[in-house]
Amino acid sequence: MPSNAERDFDLNLFYDILRIRLVEGEIAKRYADQEMRCPVHLSIGQEAAAVGVCAALTRQDRMFSTHRCHAHYLAKGGNLKAMLAEIHGKASGCVGGRGGSMHLQDIPAGLMASVPIVGGSIPMAVGTALADSLDGVDTVSVACFGDAATEEGVFHESMNFAQLRKLPVLFVCENNLYSVYTPLAQRQPARPLTDYAKAHAMTAIAADGNDVFAVHAAAAAAVRRARAGAGPTLLVLDTYRWLEHCGPSFDNHIGYRSEEEYLGWRAQDPLERLRHHLTGQGALDAAAEARMTEAIMAEVDQAFDYARDEPLPAPAQAREHVYAR
Repeated sequence: MPSNAERDFDLNLFYDILRIRLVEGEIAKRYADQEMRCPVHLSIGQEAAAVGVCAALTRQDRMFSTHRCHAHYLAKGGNLKAMLAEIHGKASGCVGGRGGSMHLQDIPAGLMASVPIVGGSIPMAVGTALADSLDGVDTVSVACFGDAATEEGVFHESMNFAQLRKLPVLFVCENNLYSVYTPLAQRQPARPLTDYAKAHAMTAIAADGNDVFAVHAAAAAAVRRARAGAGPTLLVLDTYRWLEHCGPSFDNHIGYRSEEEYLGWRAQDPLERLRHHLTGQGALDAAAEARMTEAIMAEVDQAFDYARDEPLPAPAQAREHVYAR
């Protein structure tokens, strides 16, 4: 039987996945109200990747995300009210209402930046890892990206430099099999994405991205290597987004993926898999989950009310933060 500490840890994983699922579900539900006027790239179906990795990090560790950043932001401890205010374009948003959904940031929580340019987050994480290495601190940096970013030159340049300098950085590839509408099989030869690491003599770990325990184990091993001075690790986490590339809806009807493929991945729902595990251990029951859901939805409703009621940025501030001085 797991110890009380282990059970609490597992329940926290479940809570975090459930929270992300409910937050993004509410974003999808309310998006048609047209109060959120920025694009949204939802992580529903992919939550275990973010939660498992972040569970292996400290608050001081730095993470850099992508256009699909909500799950990373929340799993790393980002402020929900500031996130929703940002998506609503409000002055109290996490970047002042200037960036929207694709530019979330919470520096105190260690979510340093979200960059919608494909591959753009990767060299930033290498940069903070280099700074920490020079400063002699054991903080770890994490670059999150999708499978399409492995086709960008900056991915390879960053991998090469990080391995050369033995930097404390994790390259976390969330492989959801698609670059917008183009499947991986039409973009790359048939070989594991972990093979990229071989070109740079780098350690690579593949894990089931829908199994939060497998993700956490892989990330924890990579973090231990990084803190011990053993250098970077490439993590490849196979997962699948349920909704359209950009937006709140399902899009299987447009033909780039089959309903059969979608249903196969839907059956690997990371939330349901963890629920099944916890109920089997007697750590979770319907009443306990209902209490979690009630608490989360109360938080979510308050955050949406806050975002709706906050003021827009003042027009006079439009030219601020445009150029560095």
